[in-house]
Amino acid sequence: MNFLMYETGTAVGVAVNDGVSFRGLSELDPDYPGDLETLLAKGADLLAIGHDLKKKPILDLRQAKLRPPIARPEKILCVGLNYQAHVDEAFRREATGFPEVFARFANTLIGCGDPIVKPASSSKVDFEGELAVVIGRGGKNIPKGVALNHVAGYSIFNDVSMRDYQFRGSQWTLGKNFDSSGPFGPWLVTPDDLPPGASGLAITTRLNGRVMQSANTGDVIFDVASLIEYLSSAMTLKPGDVIITGTPGGVGMSRTPQVFMRPGDHCEVEIDGLGLLRNHVTEEAPIKQFA
Repeated sequence: MNFLMYETGTAVGVAVNDGVSFRGLSELDPDYPGDLETLLAKGADLLAIGHDLKKKPILDLRQAKLRPPIARPEKILCVGLNYQAHVDEAFRREATGFPEVFARFANTLIGCGDPIVKPASSSKVDFEGELAVVIGRGGKNIPKGVALNHVAGYSIFNDVSMRDYQFRGSQWTLGKNFDSSGPFGPWLVTPDDLPPGASGLAITTRLNGRVMQSANTGDVIFDVASLIEYLSSAMTLKPGDVIITGTPGGVGMSRTPQVFMRPGDHCEVEIDGLGLLRNHVTEEAPIKQFA
């Protein structure tokens, strides 16, 4: 089932796809169940809520703004170097045997259709198409064998990276956390509609229509269940937490010549069964000077 978070000029809403159209409710409706973050925090049955939403009116979303499925997660845990082709192209070394983990923050998140903002201070804005996992049931020290039971759903993420900032030191945090640099969406797909762990799905990134990355989510070094087990060994995962599972080979910094995104570009990340995440690139607005 596909859950979509949207907003109009007056309200936020939640919708599900009935196979043809989206149906749902806005927060102005008395029966509004809440956004996905609220529902997950309450331990709500998303499938039951989705079936109820399918009985609601068809929505005209042509003028609506699509929001990230989870707008303010407590944790966004990103995994680097999880496809061997990306390890080979970017670092030319063997994988360490453990996931490379770094954090993103909610200030970076934007929805499908929102602009990726190229900062004035960076000239190396790169794309990274990735599978996103949203935790539905929290836990600590979650065994791999039951880890997928803790997943609420899957989505698409573009881990836009400012490469010049990323590699100024040994830590990647700054280069991964510029404002408006984390496209996330377009919706959340529940596990019942996908293969276990969302494995075996084609993942493709296109820049201005040109295929830049083409792989399969089954190519990862550490699958979703392994990542949940590993991350929960260190911290309690909470409902609504997001895990970004790594990017395939083909990123812009590893090409000859290098390819970085510029204002006016359009970047798409597509994963079978999860939809198409499309965003354009804009220039950062000049800083306003106040008297």
